[in-house]
Amino acid sequence: MRRVLILSLLLLVSSTALLNAGLDPKVVAESEKANAFFERIYNEKVDRFPEWQTYLGIKKDYGEWNNDSDEIELRELEFTKENVEWLKSSIDYDLLDLQTKISYRLALQNAEDAINRFKYRLYNYPVNQMFGRHTDVASFLINMHLVTEASDAEAYVSRLNGVGPVFEQLLENLKLREELGVVPPRFVFPMAIESCRNIISGAPFDESGEDSALWEDFRKKLQALDMEEPQKVMLQKKASEALVDVVKPAYNRLIAFLEKQEAKATTEDGVWKFKDGAAFYDQALRLTTTTKLSSDEIHQIGLKEVARIHNEMRGIMKTVEFGGNLQAFFEFMRTDKQFYYPNDDEGKQDYLDRAVEVIDDMKGRLDQLFLTKPKAELTVKRVEAFREKSAGTAFYQRPAPDGSRPGIYYANLYNTANMPKYKLEALAYHEGIPGHHMQLALAQQLEGIPKFRKLGGYTAYIEGWGLYCEQIPKEMGLYKDPYSDFGRLSMELWRACRLVVDTGIHAKRWTREQGIAYYRNNTPDTERDCIRMVERHIVMASQATAYKIGMLKILELREKAKNALGSRFDIRVFHDVILRGGPLPLTVLEQMVDEYIESE
Repeated sequence: MRRVLILSLLLLVSSTALLNAGLDPKVVAESEKANAFFERIYNEKVDRFPEWQTYLGIKKDYGEWNNDSDEIELRELEFTKENVEWLKSSIDYDLLDLQTKISYRLALQNAEDAINRFKYRLYNYPVNQMFGRHTDVASFLINMHLVTEASDAEAYVSRLNGVGPVFEQLLENLKLREELGVVPPRFVFPMAIESCRNIISGAPFDESGEDSALWEDFRKKLQALDMEEPQKVMLQKKASEALVDVVKPAYNRLIAFLEKQEAKATTEDGVWKFKDGAAFYDQALRLTTTTKLSSDEIHQIGLKEVARIHNEMRGIMKTVEFGGNLQAFFEFMRTDKQFYYPNDDEGKQDYLDRAVEVIDDMKGRLDQLFLTKPKAELTVKRVEAFREKSAGTAFYQRPAPDGSRPGIYYANLYNTANMPKYKLEALAYHEGIPGHHMQLALAQQLEGIPKFRKLGGYTAYIEGWGLYCEQIPKEMGLYKDPYSDFGRLSMELWRACRLVVDTGIHAKRWTREQGIAYYRNNTPDTERDCIRMVERHIVMASQATAYKIGMLKILELREKAKNALGSRFDIRVFHDVILRGGPLPLTVLEQMVDEYIESE
């Protein structure tokens, strides 16, 4: 026990002074020099991007939007090259302390990755059915732009008036991509156009009907302020004029452009259709998984995992005494009404209430799993109406580092038929606690490591942890209902299928229909879910491979630590090792675990 406490203390010590206690003064000086550089370049970058400031709870350029022009991309590239040169020429790596060596390697790797992928900076779809500037503008104002005083409301109006230039820039970026042949497949356009129209529907855009999402948000935030009524009336007038005279025309110009582009779009789905598409996808897989796994290797891992999970599901079938094969069981889970809340306001609220119960129950068990816990609160919310039809099933939004905004678990309840009860527990564990909230909210409060590590991210690490956290409750004796355990397995199966289909579409030239058929034949999920997932693969090449690859690596490292340490293994200390370095590439995470094992 004493050994565990000493190790835990070492892991928890985080101030620079304590980390450097007893070190050679040259090591202390060089480490402080490097960390000062990391903080300076991070803060300078935040200063250049007003929306980033808002995400961090900073109200400096509160009425402005980011500049998304290609000129800015070129400027950022030059800054990155200068930073690499300075690090290599001005810092003596051998004189750095352990944490600063990790920060140095990560900063250098991040910069070199940014430089290497710069040639592919246009190989994406800034407007798609899942996300994009067209919906980000509204969701940013509603969820990020806090209004606590009159100047914040003025800044809100300023941002509404800035939507015109933002969308002109967006149109220029879309044209640049079109010149390179980077145009979304045809299926994207109707959904993206519908999202645009949703945002400019309702008052004050229309003479009749309910308030639009932006108008409702602004008025609600304004009414909460303690100010004279004439000032409120004046601000409402300014906001209404900005919405009608600036926001609506900007969206209409974008819709007109998308309609023209839709007529020229094809049904080719994979990034293989781009110039050097194969090389781009190989790079995307390396950056997403932070491994050197090839598309073929990832494809085979997926096939193997799908077969394993199918066998575990057959065990659930025996437990519930289901007569029939796996496909028949999938159909039963898809269609039996006992597994779904009513698709009305009461049913949707019942879903949210149950999710809160699951999370609160896990909060009471955290001492079994963790030595350190996040300070930020967690809120469970429905995805807003204007984007729920096209948004993902569920997602997590980090809290503001200053505590002004909690972490948010968003559940998409557009149709409860897409949110079965048997998946509710696993989804809450993944997005909330002990998943992303434990991980990302905790990272933000770490001390002694630079901001770029606390507030950055590696998809394989982040989503691998989320998927790993769906399994932890099973090991604690939860998922007492076998159908909920089936839900856990079905979500893991979904992520295994992602390995197969993502590589299938982008490396093996599968069609959209082939991808949908694979999900339909191998999972219990609805036809709609299968379609939406394949469409996600198409517009976010490689991203969906991160979950399973990350989870498998964390499980592998845990097993390695268990085997090496035997009775000295403490799951709480292991989780501290995984979480207290902030988000890390899987290769660096493995080094951290190896050092932890060696220290024991």
